[in-house]
Amino acid sequence: MRRIGLHYQLDETGRDQAAPLRNPLMDLLYAVRTGGSISAAARALGWSYRHAWGQLKSWEERLGQPLVHWERGQAATLTPFAEKLIWTERLAQARLTPQIEALRAELERTFALAFDPDSHVLPLYASHDDALPLLQTHAAEHARLHLDIRFCGSVEALRALDDGRCVVAGFHTREQPGIDSPAAQAYRPLLAPGRHKLLGFAQRWQGLIVPPGNPRRLRGLADVARWRLRYVNRPEGTGTRLLLDELLREADLPPQELSGYDRCEPSHAAVAQTVASGGADAGLGTQAAAQRLGLGFVPLVRERYALACLKTALEQPGLRALRDVLTTPAWQARLAGIPGYAPQDCGAVLSLTATLPWWRLPPKRRPRKAAGSE
Repeated sequence: MRRIGLHYQLDETGRDQAAPLRNPLMDLLYAVRTGGSISAAARALGWSYRHAWGQLKSWEERLGQPLVHWERGQAATLTPFAEKLIWTERLAQARLTPQIEALRAELERTFALAFDPDSHVLPLYASHDDALPLLQTHAAEHARLHLDIRFCGSVEALRALDDGRCVVAGFHTREQPGIDSPAAQAYRPLLAPGRHKLLGFAQRWQGLIVPPGNPRRLRGLADVARWRLRYVNRPEGTGTRLLLDELLREADLPPQELSGYDRCEPSHAAVAQTVASGGADAGLGTQAAAQRLGLGFVPLVRERYALACLKTALEQPGLRALRDVLTTPAWQARLAGIPGYAPQDCGAVLSLTATLPWWRLPPKRRPRKAAGSE
C-alpha cells in the first residue's frame, strides 16, 4: 500500500486547475502522453529536459515499474502500468471531488475571512453540479462573496436547509415532475409554500453517458435493460437516483432489470470516469460530465437546477449578494458556456407553487345541493 500525502497552496483567485488535487507525476505522464516526447512534456510543464528526465527515472525507481517507452525516431508512449496509473487516479479524483471541493471551500472560507473581513460568506449545501464551482469562483472575483459549498445529495441538501445547517440548498428536478413522482415524494416534505422560496439558477440536460460515438446506438434505459448492459448508478438521496427511478417507472421497468442498479458512484464525474475506463456501458449523468472526457451522451431529460432558501433570509447580505451576481450578464454568459446548461430565471425569486406542480392540485369541488333544498 502506497502512502498518500496531501498539500495545498494559495493561488491567485480564479486560477483554473485541471484536477482538484495535483500530483507532479500525473502531470508529467499527461504531458508525455499529449506531447509524444519528454522534451515536449518538459516545455508544457515549464521544466528543463534534464529535470523532466530525472523525475521520470526517479519515479520509475521508486515505483519499481517502467513508465515510458521510447525509441529513436518514434513518439514516446506510456507503458500499460503508467496508463493504469492515470485511469485509477482519474477515477479516484472523480469519486472524491465532492469531498475535495468541500475541503477546499472550507480552507478558502477561512482565508477569505482572514484577508477580507468585509467579505460575505454564504453556506450552501447542494447536489454536485458543474456550474457551482464556477459560480464560487465568479462570486469571489466579482462580489467579495464566498460560497461555502458542501456537496451532497439533493435530499440531504434540503434537509440541511431545514435543520439550519446552511442558508441555501441546491437541488434538481424535471421541468414538470409528476405530482406523485419519486422526486415529489422526496422533496415535498422538505419544502413548504410560504416558508421557502426558490432562486432561479440553471436548466441542464441529463441523459445516458456512454462510450464515445455511442457504439451500441442506445436511445434510452429500455435499451440498457434489454441488452443487459453494465449500468452504473448514483446513491439513494441524490436527485439523479430519483430521476432514474421516475424514468424506470414510466418505462414500466423494475429496477432489477438494470444490471448494476445497486452499483453506485458519488458524482456525475465518477459515473463518467467509470464509463470512460470501461467499467460500465452506461450511466445517467450530465452532458458536461460526458463531454469533459470525450464520451457520448444520449439526452433524456431537461431539468431545472434551483436554489432553495428560507423566505426570511432573502435580504440577508450574503444572499442578497448572490442574487445580484446571478442576475448579471457576465455570470449568465459564463453559465451558458457549460455544455448542456442554460440560465433559467437566474437570480429571480420564485414561489414554490408557481414553479413546481406538486402544490398546484385541482380545487376541491363543492358538494352539490340536493334538489329542492333552496
